[in-house]
This record gives sequence, C-alpha cells and structure tokens, in this order.
Amino acid sequence: MRGGLLAAASAAALIAGGAAQAETLREALVQTYNSNPTIMAQRAQLRSLDESVAVARAQGRPQVSGVGGLNQNLIRRGGVPGRSLSLGVDVSYDVFNGGRVRNAIRAADDRVAAGRANLRATEGDIFTEAVAAYMDVIRDRTVVTLNRNQVRVLGTNLQATRDRFEVGDLTRTDVAQSEARLSLARSSLATVEGRLQGSEENFRRVVGELPDELAPPEPLPVLPTTPEQAEDIALANNSDLAAIAAQSRAAGRDISIAQADRLPRLSGVSSGDYANYLGSGPSGISGSTQSVGVGVQARIPIYQGGLVGARVRQLQAVQSQFLERGVEVERLVVANTRAAFASYQAAQEAIESNQVAVNANTLALEGTRAEQTVGTRNVLDVLNAEQELLNSQVALVTARRDAYVAGFQLLNAMGRAEAEDLNLDGGVLYDPVINYKRVTRRASDWSDDAAPTAVSTRTVTGPPNTPVTPPRN
Repeated sequence: MRGGLLAAASAAALIAGGAAQAETLREALVQTYNSNPTIMAQRAQLRSLDESVAVARAQGRPQVSGVGGLNQNLIRRGGVPGRSLSLGVDVSYDVFNGGRVRNAIRAADDRVAAGRANLRATEGDIFTEAVAAYMDVIRDRTVVTLNRNQVRVLGTNLQATRDRFEVGDLTRTDVAQSEARLSLARSSLATVEGRLQGSEENFRRVVGELPDELAPPEPLPVLPTTPEQAEDIALANNSDLAAIAAQSRAAGRDISIAQADRLPRLSGVSSGDYANYLGSGPSGISGSTQSVGVGVQARIPIYQGGLVGARVRQLQAVQSQFLERGVEVERLVVANTRAAFASYQAAQEAIESNQVAVNANTLALEGTRAEQTVGTRNVLDVLNAEQELLNSQVALVTARRDAYVAGFQLLNAMGRAEAEDLNLDGGVLYDPVINYKRVTRRASDWSDDAAPTAVSTRTVTGPPNTPVTPPRN
C-alpha cells in the first residue's frame, strides 16, 4: 500500500487541476469528525450514560424533604384549635442497603465504558464511510473523464469515417458502426455522470459539504501480511467487542442489585416539626409546638410474592443474552476482518493485472490504428480496441479504489481507524472523560446544563424542520 493508491491510469485522467489546492482525505476526515451528526449523536448518548453514574450516586446520599400546611377546622369540639400552620423537615439516610448503591454505580460505570467503546466504533464506521465516499468521488470523476475522452475520440473517428466514406474508401456499414459506438459512449457517459452526482451527494451526507477537487489519499499504514495476524489484532482491539463485554459486566451488576432486595434495609431518620395555632387555641391564646426526633428504621423482607426471584431470573436471562451476543460480535469481527483482508489482497492483485491490461491495450490500440491505415484492419477493429482500453482503464481505477477502501475497512475491523489512530489535525480531540468528571459527582438538584442545540453541519438552508407546502394544481 506504499505509494499513491489512486494514481490514475494516466495522470491527466485522474486529476484535472492543481493538486496543491485540492482537498485532502485528512481534511475530509477532520470535517467529518467535527460535524457528522451520527458522531455527534453518539457523543450525546455517551453524555447521557455519564449522568447515569450521577443518578446512581444520588441514591447513596441523604434525602431531605420539607412539608408545610395551613389547615382550618370547620367543626370544633373540646379544645381543638380552629386554625393551624404546620412545618416539618424529614431527613433519611440508608445505613445499609445490601449493596444496591455500590453495584448501581459499578453498573453505570460499566455502561459508560460500553458507551465509550461504542463511540470509538462509531468513529471508525463513519470514517470508513467517509473514506469510501472520498474514493468513490475520485473514482467516478476519473471514470467520467475517461468516458468524456472516449466520446471525444469516437466523435473524431466518426467524422474521419464519414470523410473516407464520401471519397469511397469506406462503406456505409463502417459509418453505422462508428455512429453506434458513439451513441453507446454518450449513453455510458450520461450513466457515469449520474453516478458521480450520487457519489458527490453521498460525500456531502457523510462529510457535510460537497467535495472540491480531491487530492489522492495518503498511503495507508502498514497492514498485516496474513489474515491470522489481522484477526489477532482485531480480537485485541475491536471496540465492538469491548462494548459488548462491558454491557455483559453491567448486566451482572444488575443481578446483584436485584438480589439485594432479599436483604434487610437499615435507614437513619430524623424529623423536625413545628405547629402554630394562629391565635385559635382555647380562650384565644396563641400557641405553638415544636418537636425534633431521630431514629433508626429497618425493613426486613420476609415474602414478596416471588417478585425478587422473577427479577433475578429475568436479569440473568439478559446477561445470558449479552454473553451470546458477545460470541456473535466475535464471529462478526473475525468474518469482517478476514473478508476485508481478502478483499484488499484481491484488489491488489487486480491492480497489477489491470495495469498490465491497460499497457497492453494501449499498445494494441496504437497497432490497430496503424494497421487500419494500411488496410489490414477495419473500423470495427479500431472501435473494439478503443473500447477494450476504456474498459481496462475503468477496471484499474475501480481496483485502486477498492484496494484503498478494503485496506481502511481492515484497519477499522482491527480497531485502528479511530480518531486517535488517524492523527487528525483538526484541533483537540473529543475527550469523553472531561464530561464524566464534570457531572458524575454533582450533588446539586439545580445544576442544569444549557438547552441543547445541534452541533453537526446541516446541508440545507433555512431553519430546521421547516414545513413544506405542496404545490397546488
């Protein structure tokens, strides 16, 4: 993979314009990293998982509540006051809860670890999409250039064939063959131009803007030489495997939380109450009472109708599901790694073969044209040679695109296509630990964040979700 993977069949065909001003693959990846909505949404998902740690910690903190009331008795007998104002404060704190809070915090941390792994996996998947979109645009622009050149050449051939027909050197059949090939070439050009537009729109979907002139990509890192090496790296580094393992650990913590419902719960409680009769006491004397109490409350479950056992079994089934999915993901990682390795090797071999074919077809076309001038070849032979050269050039460009994309897919399967691995130059990378430290130990009930707004780049103008009025007949 050392050397430019997308060098053209001919330099003029691949890049039409100054490469110095061309957008690079690294720039496209930076734009994707900073503005792709899928990555932004996954970051938001991870921030919500960070808050689950704060939620779990809150269960282990004291709970304080205040109560107040103003009452007017409509019927009074004896010395019952007519009005009363009551205020109170209740404080409770779990001294022992069977490990519920500890396991809830650990489960939340495991889910945060899974969320971070999912974020890395999402980055790798989106970067792979961006690379494929980038290479698709380069491929399709090159194919369009080749087809336009083919139309131009066939147009010249047709004019020359007509001129020779006028002087009686060729037949009407030769003219018809040239006309047919030119029409087919124009049809193929329209098809590849349509595919190019689709590739450019897909580029905008992933990266966030339409592509400018695109420079050939940088060489990929050195890749493994055997599928076994690639598989070993993937099993050690793939983020999907790390995510499913963390989710399985969290499911095990959930089982411990449910089992804690069989254990006693001991809480320390304290309350303070104040009552004022607002001058409505006996003989019109205003009075008030105050009380403060502390104590210990214990809840000892004896029988809960089988609820705890059902919850434990349910969560055990959930953990079993994650364990089986772990095997599924492992199989998928192995299959994707080996498939990407095989695709990369096949594309490399296709590049070599197609390069030989381009060189041979170039010589064959030159020879066929020379032989036609001396009468040993006819017009159809030249047309066939031109088509064979075009086909081999398109196959070469496609093989180069396939090789680079397959190589990057192999990097992604091995867990080496994430932002940290690509050495992006777009500023400081997103650090999920910063938000985790910011929110997980907050203890205030009033520490909201600002109202969220979309960070990703939109590809249309106007306010989001603008209703569209259908045209009237």
